[in-house]
Amino acid sequence: MHTSQLNKKRQQLDVLIENKVTFAADSSELSIYDTYQSAQKVALHSNELLFCAMLSGKKVMHVERSQYHKVFLPHESFVLAPEQGVLIDFPQASMHAPTTCLAIEISTDKITSVANALNMQQNFAHDGLFEYVPQLVHTQHNIQTQQLLERMVHLFSEQGAQRHYLIDLSLNELITRLLQQQSRELLLASCDKPRLKTKVSDALLYIEEHLSETLDINTLCKIACMSRSKFYQQFKLAFGTSPALWQQQLRLKKARTQLLQGHAISQVCFDVGFNSASHFSRLFKQTFGIAPKECRH
Repeated sequence: MHTSQLNKKRQQLDVLIENKVTFAADSSELSIYDTYQSAQKVALHSNELLFCAMLSGKKVMHVERSQYHKVFLPHESFVLAPEQGVLIDFPQASMHAPTTCLAIEISTDKITSVANALNMQQNFAHDGLFEYVPQLVHTQHNIQTQQLLERMVHLFSEQGAQRHYLIDLSLNELITRLLQQQSRELLLASCDKPRLKTKVSDALLYIEEHLSETLDINTLCKIACMSRSKFYQQFKLAFGTSPALWQQQLRLKKARTQLLQGHAISQVCFDVGFNSASHFSRLFKQTFGIAPKECRH
């Protein structure tokens, strides 16, 4: 993620806790925070939506009003709603191994603009409407999002003739991914509420409840009351991925949780539905940036 201009600025230390380097654009701002000593309950607040991604080290995030206290690690995203505050612990930060985080502040007007464009372009029915809900989001992000963030660091920190245009394109993609992620979370949360159910939510719930089983598209189509082509189309439009990749992401997320709890790699691999340990390890490394054995340490 390093560029020459970014490296030069990051070497200018003003403080040891949350040393901040910032690059501004029209409707967003990208910052890199480096922390060089352990600390507790460091406050972070933004007037706009704040998309955070861990680059190295470990944080513990505390959102007091919602009783949220969880570890924040590399290859994870943590999204704060506008005007929402968080307190952060840095248990492992040091001069030799700083804790580093990327934060992108995005205006609510920009998010609304992207949501409206998506709804118009994809002609969603009411139950598929994209709309930003101001709430906390904490999730593992995939390799595509990781690559997007690396590209955005380069675009923000370098001065090119088309800088603002390219930043805007990448920002549109990041917001789209956020809206898709939030749509998934809201659909899964509404699966047990008949009033809020959609045609796809029952299929999502079925995938989650039969995670270790071979994916049966015909069964999912029957549950959603759609043809195969219609089901694939609606699933892709709403969530930006295929049912098979969605199942794979859920399996890897569950595997990561079990590995962090100390379970054996081979047991976890087969418990979540993978048939090959080498295939599982390769996908795990691609998704989270570390091998399964590193996750257990």
